[in-house]
Amino acid sequence: MMRHPRVWMCTSLWLLIGQAQAAWTVNMQPGATEVSRSVFDLHMTIFWICVVIGVLVFGAMFWSMLIHRRSTGQQPAHFHENTRVEILWTVVPLLILIVMAVPATRTLIHIYDPTESELDVQITGYQWKWHYKYLGQDVEFFSNLATPREQIHNQQAKDEHYLLEVDEPLVLPVGTKVRFLITGADVIHSWWVPALAVKKDAIPGFINESWTRIDAPGIYRGQCTELCGKDHGFMPVVVEAKSKEDFDAWLGTKKAEAAKVKELTAKDWTLEELVARGDKVYHTTCAACHQPEGQGLPPMFPALKGSKIATGPIEAHLSIVFHGKPGTAMAAFGKQLSEVDIAAVVTYERNAWGNAKGDMVTPKDVLALKQSEE
Repeated sequence: MMRHPRVWMCTSLWLLIGQAQAAWTVNMQPGATEVSRSVFDLHMTIFWICVVIGVLVFGAMFWSMLIHRRSTGQQPAHFHENTRVEILWTVVPLLILIVMAVPATRTLIHIYDPTESELDVQITGYQWKWHYKYLGQDVEFFSNLATPREQIHNQQAKDEHYLLEVDEPLVLPVGTKVRFLITGADVIHSWWVPALAVKKDAIPGFINESWTRIDAPGIYRGQCTELCGKDHGFMPVVVEAKSKEDFDAWLGTKKAEAAKVKELTAKDWTLEELVARGDKVYHTTCAACHQPEGQGLPPMFPALKGSKIATGPIEAHLSIVFHGKPGTAMAAFGKQLSEVDIAAVVTYERNAWGNAKGDMVTPKDVLALKQSEE
């Protein structure tokens, strides 16, 4: 037997409303760490205290307006000052504040206690990427936005983690107290991962401390929450928590990769190899400002296609990539990229988009420049 159309429509509408209510929430998330759950519990404690205060205050107001309305013949009382009442409305709020201050102070003391850490990670904010350095482990790398430019320019459908995916996530072991040392290299950034209850400003010249201890393996996402320039919205944070065994294996792999990069500096590279590697480095590091086809965004970000820099003396080109240009948005990449990547990106810029200079910078040239300035 078929259902009546109106009954079917009402049932479908009810199910849709139920699904929307299940997906819609305005509350904080409990998080994945002890600190984040403490923050959530504190939030809920203060929330319910405020609810009780609101119910009592507005309840008294509505009761008074209803019972003492003019239509019932009520006459306003004439009194001035009442010592007992004034003591009550001074003491009661003070007691409420004390009750709220105790759990808040306990939570804050817990949040600001990075001592006895088992792993230290230095986090440095750059325009517009993050640099992670595992102190004492000889492992460091940059974490860049991995969302395809086609999605950003609406040429492809946006996926689930649009603007929240990176090429190299920060990998941490679970059940381990990790201390973060957070700073900035150029402007003020802010490293924020809600599930970990960590949000700290990355300020050039200062080091802020925070910490976390993640309970379960998983991927936790966040963003830079400081207006740090043109691509502020393209600076996500991704933390991948692994078991201690998997983390140790990952750390060993990263150490081996770092050793290979050092070996690549001594390799004799061909022009074609450098251009191929430089293509990847450019589109990861430089394309956000100078654009994928080298046309730039004048006057802030000059074009490289046919520019005096990319077609002029090779030493000047290498110098500006290595040292940057003071007073402009051109950052110094001497400490950001490896010798191989600097050589590759300079070579690529001199031979892409019709520049066709046919010359090249080798990793040995970049290493010699570094050593001459040490």
